[in-house]
Amino acid sequence: MTDHPAPPPADASYQPDPRILALADWLGDPVAAADFPQVQLRLRNDRAAAQVGLNGLTDAQWTAHFGRFEPLPGNLPQPLALRYHGHQFQVYNPDLGDGRGFLFAQLRDGAGRLMDLGTKGSGQTPWSRQGDGRLTLKGAVREALATEMLEALGVATSRTFSVIETGESLWRGDEPSPTRSAVLVRLSHGHIRIGTFQRLLALDRRDEMHSLIAYCLAQFPGPEFGPDFAEASPATRLLNQVVERLADLAAQWMVAGFVHGVLNTDNMNVTGESFDYGPWRWLPRWDPAFTAAYFDHQRLYAYGRQPQALHWNCGQLAVALRLVEEAPPLIAALGRFPALYQAAMARRWCWRLGVVPRGLEPDSALIAACEAAMVAGEMGPDAFFFAHRGGRGASGALAAALANHEPVISDHAYWSDAGPQTMLIEDVEAIWAGIAENDDWDAFHAKLAAVRRMGQAHGPALPPAGHGHDDQGHDDQGHDDEAAR
Repeated sequence: MTDHPAPPPADASYQPDPRILALADWLGDPVAAADFPQVQLRLRNDRAAAQVGLNGLTDAQWTAHFGRFEPLPGNLPQPLALRYHGHQFQVYNPDLGDGRGFLFAQLRDGAGRLMDLGTKGSGQTPWSRQGDGRLTLKGAVREALATEMLEALGVATSRTFSVIETGESLWRGDEPSPTRSAVLVRLSHGHIRIGTFQRLLALDRRDEMHSLIAYCLAQFPGPEFGPDFAEASPATRLLNQVVERLADLAAQWMVAGFVHGVLNTDNMNVTGESFDYGPWRWLPRWDPAFTAAYFDHQRLYAYGRQPQALHWNCGQLAVALRLVEEAPPLIAALGRFPALYQAAMARRWCWRLGVVPRGLEPDSALIAACEAAMVAGEMGPDAFFFAHRGGRGASGALAAALANHEPVISDHAYWSDAGPQTMLIEDVEAIWAGIAENDDWDAFHAKLAAVRRMGQAHGPALPPAGHGHDDQGHDDQGHDDEAAR
């Protein structure tokens, strides 16, 4: 191990705030990171780091904090592996928890919002079971590509903050082995999962349930669901907020043409952010039955079933909250999901298509015409939205549906490219092949730059429903042409 670098330079925009410590005694277990043979920096997301006051770190300081996990000043003195249960493919599993990751730090962004720095591949914890606690380098590369693409398409997502190669050889059943290892750090609003609440129900921890609800309401505020919001109980308020967030997230995935693959309740963040990327895919063509995970034999989490899966997961949160709340207000909250999803689909579909929304009925008719055009043309969403941005090139039923939708004018050069940016499996495999065979990272960094350019062309992401700001923690999403390092 190298000598410890100096602490990061004093920066007024770095605001440590480890609020999780108030819950730490029952929410997680103190752990230590693995002592890796090497720490070779592969990606540092300076755009994200600037929003939490950490872009001034030298590379040596960066690797010390995000490869060796030396504590950030004023932050968690030791990482926490969080405890939770969860439904995995709708089968309950009480033997979960952070098995190859931990919460490393909490800090405020420039808008005052609490942000978490969490890890993937940082070593074994009490919840590792028989796992080695590691992450393959390919898995880290895939997550970085997925989060950048989702961010550019306006999806609320965790962001890949750092990727460091760690010099170990790993054996995996789904990758040619031995394969290279890495540790990833992600930046998000929080790591409180639906499964976190399920664990408290299973253990009958009423006081802790009240404390967790209060923490989530305080640290992840909004949206307010109506005139009765102030009078509702904390549990009811939280469920309504999560229902709104996850209905919106489902719409975001559908408009992006994204298939998460593993929509278990332990993978559902109550902040409404997409995270924990494993066997994800983008649609090669419009197909509601398209499934990302090879082990999802029943197609439970197929592309077209994602809204249903998120609604079901909200139901499991409602079941957990019955520990401290009566059923009627929770049932009422769950009943809002379908209408919220339809409204979110309409506004987000129009955003990506580059037209002004006209109202739920004409917008829904437009979506149906777009879907029919994709099926007829055997097109995927990326190609379709690129070809018809602002209503261009439409004919027949699609042109009729677009007739009353005013285009959003954009003169960004991206729309004159030969074709759209995509993140299909063949794109990812080609990028990985260069890294695996020749340690050539040029295509990876070029792809990140190209995807950010695409995000700039789309313009500012829509805020979540009920918010007047971009609740992903960054106001310039997709607006930075500088390639990630």
